[in-house]
Amino acid sequence: MDSTPDVLPDLLEKVTNLAKRRGFFFQTAEIYGGFRSTYDYGPLGANMLRNVRTAWWKSMVQGRSDVVGIDAAILGPPAVWAASGHLETFTDPLVDCLTCKERWREDKIGGVCPNCGSTQFTEPRAFNLMFKTQAGPVEGEGAVAYLRPETAQGMFTNFNNVLATTRKKPPFGIAQIGKSFRNEITPQNSIFRTREFEQMEMEYFVPPAEADEWYRYWIDARLKWYHDLGVAPSLLRLHEHAKEDLSHYSKGTTDVEFYFPWGWDELEGIANRGDYDLTQHSTHSGTRLEYFDQTANERYTPWVIEPAVGVTRALMAFLLAAYHEDEVEGETRTVLRLDWRLAPYQVAVLPLSKKPELEGLSKEVLATLQRDFMCDYDVTQSIGRRYRRQDEIGTPYCVTVDFDSLNDQCVTVRDRDTTHQSRVPVKELARHLHERTTLAV
Repeated sequence: MDSTPDVLPDLLEKVTNLAKRRGFFFQTAEIYGGFRSTYDYGPLGANMLRNVRTAWWKSMVQGRSDVVGIDAAILGPPAVWAASGHLETFTDPLVDCLTCKERWREDKIGGVCPNCGSTQFTEPRAFNLMFKTQAGPVEGEGAVAYLRPETAQGMFTNFNNVLATTRKKPPFGIAQIGKSFRNEITPQNSIFRTREFEQMEMEYFVPPAEADEWYRYWIDARLKWYHDLGVAPSLLRLHEHAKEDLSHYSKGTTDVEFYFPWGWDELEGIANRGDYDLTQHSTHSGTRLEYFDQTANERYTPWVIEPAVGVTRALMAFLLAAYHEDEVEGETRTVLRLDWRLAPYQVAVLPLSKKPELEGLSKEVLATLQRDFMCDYDVTQSIGRRYRRQDEIGTPYCVTVDFDSLNDQCVTVRDRDTTHQSRVPVKELARHLHERTTLAV
């Protein structure tokens, strides 16, 4: 049995308050009372989302010769979703509480209404999670379209296109990052489960005999990715689905679970989808989606291994894992110990004073660093308060320009995690920070 990690009391409240106060994310249309289960991402959140995407893309595409990327459309015709099974099976069991009239997913409430405690509900009924819309000016069945509930189908329908244009052969992958939409009955826990979200998915096409080997490979690789980005091993575990719990297409599914404030929950899923998807689209479209192995002189339908994770769910896990409270010089300090690759800003430039001569040199330092790093610039309040602000948003390094800098052309570099300070010549500053972060020039 897995041990329960130690986490700070009220961690979810602490992180969501910090996110709102510092500009990671806000409720959509807040000035109009908000819109349930949708969020806007502020300056820090937009930066961090970009960094999460980049870290994933570098790991899954840029750093490999066997994976290529695409960017498929959000809108799709009903035929795609009929072939994939979404029109028939992409449903949740919906019940209404007979006392307070709230609606819930039956499989998530354990027979008790979370709102009023009642145990009296309507009979469950299937609720399709896809958003349906009209494409074009004429309403009618011929103009029906759906917002995609996942990015995967665009990679399956483009299988032949990618084969023809890249000359790849199994095992190879197609990766994509993009928005998906699910009309969730009970969105919950801040940005953990929302109706509009962004996914990072990869479909890895393999010879059928190699499917189990690659399934295990990608489980290990994806778990390692979170460890490499600073998530403590104690906060992660693997959960393999029992056979009776598998999706209709799955030959095997394993979740990377994270210890969220409400307990263990899915962070990422890795599935062995078999040949279900290519076979379904071949049957429904009349187009052969196969690979011809010239060496063996045989044609076959590849099996697919799929690692899939939500960008915003990953961001939430990284924030929760990075949140710490410690003591510096007798004061409680809040610090996000984010890996430098994820931090909204890698460097903050802080002139000790607003005097023109200091600001002039500080702006020169800032311009030099902005070529390679995402930088913040802050001149308000005492230097101690500014350090605390940068600690709280996860900035790994602060560069302070003081009056001595005007004479010796050196600045003070402060490390977020250790609070250690060192004096560095301005002309060597960029190289010094590159060495600290191992960021490629």
